[in-house]
Amino acid sequence: MTLPPPSPSPTRAGPPPALVAWGVWGLGAALYLIGFYQRVAPAVMIQELRADLGLGAAALGNLSAFYFYSYVAMQVPTGILADRWGPRRLLTAGAFVAALGTLVFALAPGAGWAGAGRLLVGGSVAVAFVGMLKLATHWFVPRQFALASGLALLCGIIGAVTAGVPLRVLVSAYGWRPVMVASAAVTLGVAAAIWLLVRDDPADKGYASHAPAGPGARRAPPILAGLAEVARFRNTWLVFFSSGGLTGAVLTFGGLWGVPYLAAEYGLTRAEAAGVTSALMVAFGLGGPVLGALSDRIRRRKPLHVVGCGVAAAGWTAVVLLPGLPLPAVVATLLVTGFATGAIIIGFAYAKESVPGALGGTVSGVCNMGTMMGPMTLQPAVGWWIDRLGETGGAYRTSLGLLVLAAWVALALALFTRETHCRPWQARGEGGEA
Repeated sequence: MTLPPPSPSPTRAGPPPALVAWGVWGLGAALYLIGFYQRVAPAVMIQELRADLGLGAAALGNLSAFYFYSYVAMQVPTGILADRWGPRRLLTAGAFVAALGTLVFALAPGAGWAGAGRLLVGGSVAVAFVGMLKLATHWFVPRQFALASGLALLCGIIGAVTAGVPLRVLVSAYGWRPVMVASAAVTLGVAAAIWLLVRDDPADKGYASHAPAGPGARRAPPILAGLAEVARFRNTWLVFFSSGGLTGAVLTFGGLWGVPYLAAEYGLTRAEAAGVTSALMVAFGLGGPVLGALSDRIRRRKPLHVVGCGVAAAGWTAVVLLPGLPLPAVVATLLVTGFATGAIIIGFAYAKESVPGALGGTVSGVCNMGTMMGPMTLQPAVGWWIDRLGETGGAYRTSLGLLVLAAWVALALALFTRETHCRPWQARGEGGEA
């Protein structure tokens, strides 16, 4: 069902105040924060989950990846629904189902129910990023899009950091099940706040909209036609796979296998290793808004995107394949690698600017699907190798070599993207493949 146009109530003078715009966007960001928290939470609960649910390394990797299975499956539908339903209804429904899924996971009597909970959570929070991008298109001027996308990633990383040392402390004190029940309650509160306060367009609150006008801003085409049109643009698929390689590497390490690897290879405690992986995620979160804002400033996408991919590929090569690298050097390299990985945010702006404005939600969903296919594939693949090689530092190092391969493939693909100069498709007046 396509949303009707905004009511014709007269607008107030000018666009929405910054405080109002960021407040509306911020509630969508709250769901994204929760999604990232849920994404990496298993990393600090490995021992409890394995003992309580009877899981081996491969089974644990699959349990964690259940989140990504449904997350990836929901990306194209999410983009289409964002264009047709609007972000308010989409984000509210997503937060409500995420609360339900978290409760199912918390009360799961076995691995099957725990996996079902993770499926519900992953599929529901999948709407957060695309919903935020859709809100940003309407509530912010176009030049702020990459910055807003980067700040979205930063909000997500705050969630990931919360799922590091703070979550480890809470789980040690209260147990993983009560903590997850409390997480479900918080998520339900976010659902209520989104429904009450978020609006799809500033016109719904009486302000002027920043939504693009012109031939590229026409009404969204039918679903299959929209997907077919998005598929014509090569940047869509190059960003799809390159972002998947970069994100797959950082979330496989920071979201699951980095903690046991650092414990086995460097003798760190679980809390200390969680601190290192949390620092990686913080750097990842900071890199998004910094690189996004710099890209906006220089009016170029490709140079920073390619450099970010290159630095990340070199970083993972050093961390995984250089034996005997001192721990301080490992930590420093992880920080640089995480920061460089924030260049994936430029890819989302890249892709959005490569297609007509009416397909902004669809292309964002397609590209975010690629982003999450990386960890969805790599987390269980690394666990499969660990089960066969034994849980030693050398086995972890060999298994994590998959991260290095993924990062170098991402760099190779980024080299073939086409520059947009930060201009929307309709402003460039392009037809055919962009």
